[in-house]
Amino acid sequence: MTGSGAAPGAGWRRRCSRALPGVLLLALCAGCTGGAGARGADGGSGAGAGGAGVGDALFPRLGNGGYDVRGYRLALDYAPGSRHLRGTARITARADRPLRSFHLDLAGLRVRKASVNGRPAEVTRSGTELVLTPASALPGGRTFTATVGYDGTPKTLTGGDTGKEGWIRTHDGAVALGEPTGSMTWFPGNHHPSDKAAYDIAVTVPQGYTAVSNGELKGQETRGRRTTFRWHSGEPMASYLATVAIGRFAVRTTTTGEGLPAYLAVDPTEAAAAKGLAERVDDVIAWESRTFGPYPFSSTGAIVGHVPGLGYALETQTKPFFDAAPDQTLIVHELAHQWFGDSVTPRLWKDIWLNEGFATYAEWLWEEDHGGRTAQRIFDDFHDGTDEESEGIWDFPPADPPSAASVSDPPVYGRGAMVLHQVRRAVGDTAFFTVLRTWLKDHRHGNADTKQFIELCERISGRDLTRLFDVWLYGEGKPKRP
Repeated sequence: MTGSGAAPGAGWRRRCSRALPGVLLLALCAGCTGGAGARGADGGSGAGAGGAGVGDALFPRLGNGGYDVRGYRLALDYAPGSRHLRGTARITARADRPLRSFHLDLAGLRVRKASVNGRPAEVTRSGTELVLTPASALPGGRTFTATVGYDGTPKTLTGGDTGKEGWIRTHDGAVALGEPTGSMTWFPGNHHPSDKAAYDIAVTVPQGYTAVSNGELKGQETRGRRTTFRWHSGEPMASYLATVAIGRFAVRTTTTGEGLPAYLAVDPTEAAAAKGLAERVDDVIAWESRTFGPYPFSSTGAIVGHVPGLGYALETQTKPFFDAAPDQTLIVHELAHQWFGDSVTPRLWKDIWLNEGFATYAEWLWEEDHGGRTAQRIFDDFHDGTDEESEGIWDFPPADPPSAASVSDPPVYGRGAMVLHQVRRAVGDTAFFTVLRTWLKDHRHGNADTKQFIELCERISGRDLTRLFDVWLYGEGKPKRP
């Protein structure tokens, strides 16, 4: 994710810190001790209750324990005029242990009915926790299917700095943006990045509208005055990367030079500024594939909306969402996330620098390779405070955000990129780029953490890098110029 503040080509992109709204933050963070290993009151001798939360220190009540989602099948029907959403979520999961009940994350929306394995299930709610109790306990190690029917007006979550996420109204439709918690506003699920799954998303909208989502378009059918778009994402995806964008888009489908199908949806009001977008996406995909290794998904593309005041872009899987026509550097950043963050996803939110630091460093590498400043010069400009994006990068160590509200703050971007440049300086280009490609290959479509990255750097380089990471990744304040 990154801010998009100025007009295309202006070269200025405000880093967007989006604090969570206070009520939701309390609901997600207060007083939770249930994690992935939480047991029911029976002490674990039989079927227990799934945990509320997976033990993420920044978001203790986000996600749920006791099961692993394998796939979501979402059927959505949206009326832009009334802003009413009707949905059915069919969730296929594997129970990690015997379960007499389990949790789903859902903010707002009315649950009309629920079933587990085809039989009605009891439904209770507390804040963002939706608890389903099946008619009979679920055996450990077995796959089950939960189906939830729901409707209502989905929420837009607004943080203390006016940042928005969740279901966001646009000038002619809506867009769903989920980082870090907004996906729970439009479908129930296990909304933590550690539980990735495949997705099938069908969206029905009035005729004349287009509904865009992740992955590949598998079908489009009009009945009466409504059209259904069916999207499929076969590669695992974290829920915060799922999106639906609804509007009167101009659509272009192409094939990249890498042979990837590309689907680009552009709001007509941004069409002139977004001219050449397909070619720029193609160029970036080709360069990043050479730099980082093969593109990790079956398709690519972009969504360019027109959302005044949103202030950021998001790396929604296979099709980054831009709130206005992007410049080249912003395209580099969001497409780099397809490797760093989307394919290889942090296990916990405190490791978000593995997303943003890497995508920011991709910007530096692009500039270095395309006749601009060297990465060393950019590093020096950040250290000196002369780069316009360096403000606030010393507020906290990039691998240790102090709160949920700080996961999108400047240290995880700029100082995260500085960490990577220090590693590159220490181990040399050959070892450094071997580290990046190995990281992406070893954890493709999975989750990983900072400890694993440090171990990989040391193993490939054959060097003890403790001091480097202690100072640049975990150290407080501004280190001396190296």
